[in-house]
Amino acid sequence: QIEYAAEIAMEHNLGLTCDPVMGYVMIPCIERNAMGVTRAIDSAQLARYMSKIRRHLVSFDMVVETMNETGKQLPIALKETSEGGLAKEFEEHQ
Repeated sequence: QIEYAAEIAMEHNLGLTCDPVMGYVMIPCIERNAMGVTRAIDSAQLARYMSKIRRHLVSFDMVVETMNETGKQLPIALKETSEGGLAKEFEEHQ
C-alpha cells in the first residue's frame, strides 16, 4: 500500500512547471508543497481503499522513470528560471 500511495501521489505531479514568481519560491512552489501534503494523505487513504478492490496497474518505478523523462523534455524556461509560465505571465501584468 505504501508503494501504491507513492505512485498515486507522484503520478499526478508529472510535468509540473517550476516558475517562481519574482524569482522567489513562495509562489507557486511552497504553496504547491503545502498542497502536496494533502495529496499525500489522500493518496494513502485512496491506496488503502483501492488495494482491496483491484491491483494497481502503474508501478512506482514506472512513474519515477516517466517523471525523469518528462523532466528532460520540459523546456528550460519552465525549470526554475522565472522565464516562463506563471512567472512570465505575472511579470507581463506588472
